[in-house]
Amino acid sequence: MAEESIFQNLLEILMKASNEIERVYKESCESVDVDTCLLLIAECFRCLRNACVECAKNQHVMRSLGLIATSVHLIKVLHGAQVKQESLLTAFRCSLQFLGNIAAGNGDSQNSIWKCAFPDLFLTCLTYNDEKIVAYCCMVLFTCLNSERVRELLDPENLTVPLHVLKVYREELETEWSFLVVTDHLLKCPELVKALYAKLSNQERVTLLDLIMAKISEKNPVTNEEMIVFLRHADFLAGRFQEKCQAVLKLTSATGADDEEALVTIRLLDVLCEMTSNNGQLEHLQTLPGLLETAVDTLRLTHLAGKQAVNIFTATHAMTGQEEISHPAVGFKSHLIRLIGNLCYKNKENQDKVCQLDGIPLILDNCSIDDNNPFVNQWAVYAIRNLTEQNERNQELIARMEERGLADNSVLESMGLKIEKQDDKLILRSVRKNPT
Repeated sequence: MAEESIFQNLLEILMKASNEIERVYKESCESVDVDTCLLLIAECFRCLRNACVECAKNQHVMRSLGLIATSVHLIKVLHGAQVKQESLLTAFRCSLQFLGNIAAGNGDSQNSIWKCAFPDLFLTCLTYNDEKIVAYCCMVLFTCLNSERVRELLDPENLTVPLHVLKVYREELETEWSFLVVTDHLLKCPELVKALYAKLSNQERVTLLDLIMAKISEKNPVTNEEMIVFLRHADFLAGRFQEKCQAVLKLTSATGADDEEALVTIRLLDVLCEMTSNNGQLEHLQTLPGLLETAVDTLRLTHLAGKQAVNIFTATHAMTGQEEISHPAVGFKSHLIRLIGNLCYKNKENQDKVCQLDGIPLILDNCSIDDNNPFVNQWAVYAIRNLTEQNERNQELIARMEERGLADNSVLESMGLKIEKQDDKLILRSVRKNPT
């Protein structure tokens, strides 16, 4: 209910205080009580911050008076100060909170802030040595971003802003707003994700993949537009997996236990497994050239590496169940089998392709209990089921393998399968009765 004159008075106080602060730091003037001046600035921003909460009228009045531009200028002044006393930090934080509140739900204010503050203010605040300032900066950025502005971030000069947001999230300086900036804005632009991925270190790529995993794991209904974005991400990530899949073999040596490129490959596989658990994304990934072949070949290479020498890919069940395995490659073969099984779900072409690649004996050979690959038996059961569903050729292949002793009957039984002979023809059947 405040009159415009009150906000005009606050503007004048801020402008005068800004000039005083600037003079102190430029001329080393000691005649001004800096702490009192900073306290006055903080109180002005507290008043402005609170007055524009869900109040379009006050937001409009403040914007028309020029309070956004004044605030941005004052933030630059505060940043330029060489001291870091608490009174300065408080004023700095309150100024950002004001910008966040005046922008909330107000497109005109968001436009004004973007024109005045992008990218300099965001670069300044995202790298500031104060967690609250970083958090409030992420809040302002989140509030101002839209699809058009996200595309502005593709400019090489502006790409530093999202790179800093990822760094903030990775270093756990501030997680909530930086998380939302990435998942609700940045990930909606596949071109930006590609550009960021190219600039990131391997450790930072793992962080980005974690955020993508969090987004695709959401159970919220997906619009057609969002599905198109997910499919473009799927194309890109499948391509990176195919390029780098053999990097995981570096983990066979003790010195390679922390190989960062291999960690990216492992995380890429995790994301692809999650993507193929979604029907819309699964159908797309099932048709991607080379992905299924890459998964089978990588399973073969890691399985062979585990047999040739004792390493993380060697099947073991010597543990008592109390130990905790922390090696990053734990579960890698399980996830490869999961991916193969997903890609073959109700897909005759992929079922036949795995057969042609001799992938069925390979999967059967990975059915034993393996502490390095939890649930590998269950994923193998799932993959064999998908490979044999309405596929007589694959069923006959497994039946012949059992007859010749190439497939362990006990393994088949553990998978709920058995071989029967009918009219000189071997048939693979489920042991479990079908529900009536």
